[in-house]
Amino acid sequence: MITSPACCPFATKGNPSRTLLASTSAGAAKHFMNIFAIVLLLLVGVVFVSAPASLLGRLTGVDVTIFLVCIFAYYLIATIVPVDKIIGRFYPFFGALLVFMSVGLTVALLLSSEHTMLPGVEAGDFFQNLNPNDMPLWPALFITIACGAISGFHATQSPLMARCMENEQNGRFVFYGAMIGEGVIAIIWCAIALSFFGGVEGLSEGMGGNPANLVYEASNGLLGAFGGFLAVLGVIVLPITSGDTAFRSARLILAEFFNMPQNQMPKRLLLAIPLFVGGALLTQVDFGVIWRYFGVANQATAALMLWTTAAYLLRHNKLHWICTIPATFMTTVVVTFLLNSTKLGFGLPMTVSTIGGILAALLIASAVWMKVKGKVVDHEDVLEPGE
Repeated sequence: MITSPACCPFATKGNPSRTLLASTSAGAAKHFMNIFAIVLLLLVGVVFVSAPASLLGRLTGVDVTIFLVCIFAYYLIATIVPVDKIIGRFYPFFGALLVFMSVGLTVALLLSSEHTMLPGVEAGDFFQNLNPNDMPLWPALFITIACGAISGFHATQSPLMARCMENEQNGRFVFYGAMIGEGVIAIIWCAIALSFFGGVEGLSEGMGGNPANLVYEASNGLLGAFGGFLAVLGVIVLPITSGDTAFRSARLILAEFFNMPQNQMPKRLLLAIPLFVGGALLTQVDFGVIWRYFGVANQATAALMLWTTAAYLLRHNKLHWICTIPATFMTTVVVTFLLNSTKLGFGLPMTVSTIGGILAALLIASAVWMKVKGKVVDHEDVLEPGE
């Protein structure tokens, strides 16, 4: 489980932000990274409005549009008020729902007399492509599986969480603990999806092209009406707690970029309202299109932030390989996907695309090494752990 690190271990005095780390490590590229991060956060906010609204509509029978308006209203309030006023008060309840969903569904599946764990799955299946449409695993697997494996969106959240920690030494537990927890949730739902519907073919038929159907049917089938209701709420928590912090992080990035203090409500609204207008317009675009762009932008951000942190570590003569190796891999993934994709890229053959991805990754690695290696920074401007 890897979530792109941003700034938690390397905070700078007075402003522990992702954008400032980017500026010290990436030079003029900070403007590009700021814009790219804001685009990603808008996509995250839109994706995580539509998905929970659809699931709530399925759960209650109420018009999805009503839930879209309600979720957007919550996002706006959570974006402009202090963290401890809204997000900090709701998150313990959200966390309880998440624990109930994870533990409850796992126990129910293990004790179920109607369903068995991974029926018909053999060890050899893990080394085969079981996609019902025979789509290639490389590199789409590493674009599709994001938040349960590696995610650039999480890098944009690091500054927000770092500001909420009283002691920097808590960073390992907060960040890596959350990463492992999210990876476990991803594995739980993978097991439930394959077990409840009896395999890949049953899963494809049961979803009917909408993952919300999987969540609804599996939750109610394993836990009953009331337990299923709570489990579905636990699933809804995941996108909602991503969407609210996405718009908030976008506002903070803009505030730092324009050097605009956010201690007054009018200034918060001045940045927040355009973001929500843009998000509302994007909800009119087909969800599948938004999701494809989100997937690519998310993993491209992961690669950018991994290179940024690798450059920082290299400049300070620290162990940079923990970021350089995954940065090289993710760069290969993103470039290969863009070169091969017929909808988002150039539609080149897979072999040519993969070679291009490898060459691009090696070229970027060489450029980072030549630009950063040997340069010295003022260590007095950097907070080391424990300070």
